[in-house]
Amino acid sequence: MSYWTTSRAVQRRRAVDPDDIARVSVELLDGEGPRGLTVRAVAEHCGVSPSGLYSRISGADDLFDLALDHALGQDTQVNTQVSRDDPDLTELLVAYFRHLAEHRWACQVLAERAPRGPNYLRVSELMCRLLENAGATDPLGTAYSLSNFVIGSALTAPMTGSERELDVDAEAAPVYARLRSAHDATAEQLLRRGLASLFPSP
Repeated sequence: MSYWTTSRAVQRRRAVDPDDIARVSVELLDGEGPRGLTVRAVAEHCGVSPSGLYSRISGADDLFDLALDHALGQDTQVNTQVSRDDPDLTELLVAYFRHLAEHRWACQVLAERAPRGPNYLRVSELMCRLLENAGATDPLGTAYSLSNFVIGSALTAPMTGSERELDVDAEAAPVYARLRSAHDATAEQLLRRGLASLFPSP
């Protein structure tokens, strides 16, 4: 079930605006992570009782759906790429990577919930269209592969620092140690190389 695919009647005349619920949910997730996002916490920040939210949502899962799409919709870099007259797939995915690196909780949510909000659908539609126009034999499958790579890259991006700082035992892994000592690529540079390998530009 998803917030975006479930119809619900608004039973209260002064129901909380879904945009307010989404905004507060993003703030809680950015500040406290997924564990900090509860119906009670959102209700408190919106100035209503928890029962007051249930005219708009079915439960905590809806909060994640709303937050996920709201955060993407507020991202200026992603919006710039989506709105371009000549959109570029790589730059779109790099902007998406930066978005996920900024909102790391989104990677955890995406691991469990397929996004169906309007902002995610805009990005998905553009990806599929660009891949189809580029001649991909399986545009949707390729879109899944690229998205999964971006999500994984964003999730592990913070590890880049410790990868450089921690020594490698040259006796146990001599080739790895030698290569790592001369390697200084950033997480975004590695992302771009990976994208080029997964779907080379024509």
